[in-house]
Amino acid sequence: MALLPYARKGRLEAGCDEAGRGCIAGPVVAAAVILGPDQELETLNDSKQISASVRESLYDWIVENALAWAIAFVDPRTIEKINILHASILAMHQAVAQLKTTPEYLLIDGNRFRPYPDIPHECVIKGDGKFQSIAAASILAKVARDRYMKDLHQEHPAYHWNRNKGYPTLEHRAAIAKMGPSIHHRMSFQLLPRQLKLPLDSSM
Repeated sequence: MALLPYARKGRLEAGCDEAGRGCIAGPVVAAAVILGPDQELETLNDSKQISASVRESLYDWIVENALAWAIAFVDPRTIEKINILHASILAMHQAVAQLKTTPEYLLIDGNRFRPYPDIPHECVIKGDGKFQSIAAASILAKVARDRYMKDLHQEHPAYHWNRNKGYPTLEHRAAIAKMGPSIHHRMSFQLLPRQLKLPLDSSM
């Protein structure tokens, strides 16, 4: 099914989405995107439903052609302080604040959000599979985060973040069990199965 270009015709809408909520390492990343009324793209879809190569191509198209776009990162220490839900909302707020054009309305992927000052919003469950602007935001957030984790992998290759991007795979958890957590791990998350204990050294 084709994604909808807008929720209401003629209104300047920004789609917002995040990537990395379910990870145990690295930041949570959000994006906000305003597409033009005639910028329909058939291949645009939820970032999880398309291949990495297609995401990369769409990322380039979005940053070159969108009316406005922005990406924001919230680091693991902030996630620890305010929890992952609030960190995800904070990242979306920061992305909206960076838009070079102020939208009239926000379309938020999911069912939880804190109102952004002076801009009404609507939460849309599975919105990245319904609206083009949200799908575009999901692609920017996902690609930006994946690129960041691949770069971080160069500093900490033991955790294989080039492959798992910080998600709790068996390979990732095996590395944590052997090496201990790094400064980029979210210590309040369940890094290992409960029957295993973490090494004490967290200085990596």
